Amino acid sequence: MAKARLKSIAVMTGGGDCPGLNAVIRAVTKTAINDHGLTVWGIQDGYLGFIENRIERLTYEQTSNILTVGGTILGSSNTSNPFQFPVATGGRTQMTDVSDCCIEHLKERNIDALVCIGGDGTMASAAKFAKKGLTVIGVPKTIDNDLAGTDVTFGFDTAVTTATEAIDKVHTTASSHQRVMIVEVMGRYAGWIALYAGAASGADVIILPEIPYKLDTVCQYVIGRSKKGKRFSIIVVSEGAKEKGGQMVVLKRVANSPDPIRLGGIGEKLAEDINRQTGLDCRAVVLGHIQRGGTPTPHDRTLATMFGHAAIELLAAGVKNRLVVWNGGGISSVPLASIAGKIKTVPRNHTLIKAAKAIGATFGV
Repeated sequence: MAKARLKSIAVMTGGGDCPGLNAVIRAVTKTAINDHGLTVWGIQDGYLGFIENRIERLTYEQTSNILTVGGTILGSSNTSNPFQFPVATGGRTQMTDVSDCCIEHLKERNIDALVCIGGDGTMASAAKFAKKGLTVIGVPKTIDNDLAGTDVTFGFDTAVTTATEAIDKVHTTASSHQRVMIVEVMGRYAGWIALYAGAASGADVIILPEIPYKLDTVCQYVIGRSKKGKRFSIIVVSEGAKEKGGQMVVLKRVANSPDPIRLGGIGEKLAEDINRQTGLDCRAVVLGHIQRGGTPTPHDRTLATMFGHAAIELLAAGVKNRLVVWNGGGISSVPLASIAGKIKTVPRNHTLIKAAKAIGATFGV
């Protein structure tokens, strides 16, 4: 798209919330207005608002003073898929592709392009919209850091900081009561939060989805610590972890969601299993959505700002259907189609895994 033809853009936040979303919205809106004189629209509540035609003008003033605020002023949704949306017809509900209606909502307002902020599920739908002719630029968001194509996503650093601070606090109560404390962190099918928060907090055992654990190995390790006079042990486990030969623990399933599986419960399971096999006093702590909230760290604020700015610069240069990424120490972009439906997991030879092992931690194998 030629620069002269770009007059109006929309921005939306899809999937789960995370710290730094407002920083991207701020950068997108202010760059579009200040540098390119564009009209900016905000789609409310992610793809649900897109489907329901809830799209409002975004002003410079609305996006001032939101850099440090967690969450998203636009709202979000992780249960709506425009390509498979439940529609009631003839007394029954059936899954329907309503993506053409979404595109019409943009055309009604003469919106030329969409900046889509989200994770792998959001980008999978964004890539489908691009195939239908919509001009899209993606911005990678997830606390899980599992989006393919980018070295890091904004939200991850804040989540790791939050998790690390919580694990640090667990250390003191574990020591006081001579317990094995298991801290369950988010991450879905990737163990980035568990790895980084576990290493940063000096956890004794770090359990990742990418490395199925052996219960005997974990039990022998904590018993060995006890015999050496260590009065407590700290275990950090990712919600998607599983025992070797076992299955992930599913908390519940959400009907009609693009990703219906909600993981959770591995911490309690591990506490019960270790207690039964060793007799040691075990407690499980689930950090849950606290990892998604709060003020973004300076790293996430600056990364989100660079991502938002880059998204508008790409559109202004006539580039479309790309994902803004951070690779090799700088901003670049990759085709949306190349990352749709893919996730980035922790490689078993990751440098931090090697370092954690070298200083005495175990990964349960």
